[in-house]
Amino acid sequence: MNDSSTKNPILKLTQDGSHTLYSTRFDQYYHNPNGAVAESKHNFFEVNGLMDALGSKEEIAILEVGFGTGLNLLLLIDALQKLGPKTTIRYYSIEAFPIKAETAKQLNFGQHLHHPELGKTLDDIFSNLGTGLNTFALNDHLTAYIFNGRFADFTAPALQADFIFHDAFSPNVNPELWVKTVFRKLKSFSAKDCILSTYCAASKAKGAMAAAGWHLAKAPGALGKREMTVASLNAEKLSEFERVDEVRLARRYEEDDF
Repeated sequence: MNDSSTKNPILKLTQDGSHTLYSTRFDQYYHNPNGAVAESKHNFFEVNGLMDALGSKEEIAILEVGFGTGLNLLLLIDALQKLGPKTTIRYYSIEAFPIKAETAKQLNFGQHLHHPELGKTLDDIFSNLGTGLNTFALNDHLTAYIFNGRFADFTAPALQADFIFHDAFSPNVNPELWVKTVFRKLKSFSAKDCILSTYCAASKAKGAMAAAGWHLAKAPGALGKREMTVASLNAEKLSEFERVDEVRLARRYEEDDF
C-alpha cells in the first residue's frame, strides 16, 4: 500500500499487538486493525500456499503491488530463516509513496518475528530507497527489488512471478490499481501457475481481474473479514477453493454494471 500525503501516516496498534499505519490521504489503515501481522500471514502466506512452496521449491519469484510498511517482506525473511534457507527468492515490490525511515523505525514488527533482529531490515531499506528500482541483497537466498514509483512505470521483462500479493489501498480510495489494465499487466509478469491473492473481495475488482483473463475463486478472509480473492491463470490451481463465475463478472465489468 502507499501514502502520497505530505503528512506522515499515523502509527496505530492493532489487536494482535502489531503496528499498522493510518493513511491521512487515503483515510484508511495499511493493515487490518484486528491484526496487521495476522492478516498478512493469512492473505499472503497461508491461503495462497506460499508457506508450502518455501519448503519444496528451489526458486520462487514474488511480485507485490504496494510495499507499504514492508511487513510482507519482513515476514518472508523470517519464514525463510525459521525453515532453514532452501529456496532462492526474487522479491519484486512496487511503492509510489514510501514511508520515511523515521516512521519505519517506530514499527514493532520485530517483536512478532521468530528472529526479532530482522526487524532492523526495514530501517536499512527505507533509509536507502532511491527513485526507481532499488536492489537489496538481504541474504544468500533472498534479493528484494523495490521499485519506488508508480505501477504504470514499472518494468521487469524477465519477471515470471509465482505469487502476486495485490496489497494496494482499497478500490474505494485507490481505484487506479484495481482496473483491467493493471491486472492485464500483472499477467505479463506471471508464470502460468501464478497465484494472485488479495484481501479485496469487491465485485468490481473481481470483474477487472476476470476481464483481464484471470480465473477467480474466493477464500475465507482474515480476522472477521468474510472473504478474500484468489486468482490464477491456471484454473486447476484454484481447485481447492470456491470458484466464482468470472465470465459473468467480466461481462458486468465491460458493461460497467456495478
